[in-house]
Amino acid sequence: MSILDDLRKLSTAEEFFDALDVKYDPAVIRVARLHILRRMGEYLHQGSIADASDADARSACREFLAKAYADFVASSPIEQRVFKVLKDAVKPVEEPKKPFVPLSLLINADTKSL
Repeated sequence: MSILDDLRKLSTAEEFFDALDVKYDPAVIRVARLHILRRMGEYLHQGSIADASDADARSACREFLAKAYADFVASSPIEQRVFKVLKDAVKPVEEPKKPFVPLSLLINADTKSL
């Protein structure tokens, strides 16, 4: 069984930290547990561990979790903006498009009423 299979069975952030032997502050986990795991998933997606040995994959997962955790020790979930709703909150608002009515449409409408 691979490390990824083992991780799929876990259900809490604390279980991930314990399984990968990464030290953590429970106060940080209480505030940013989903954000940390989501960021770890982003790092896993960017890295390629599919062809790695189980030991190398475990080491990479440990590094990704520690890196994700460090992101949220240094700043808040609002500053990191991992989830779409937080990213969209700072996205520049597009100007609404002004309606366009061609002149030919106005001329045709005026002549039909006569």
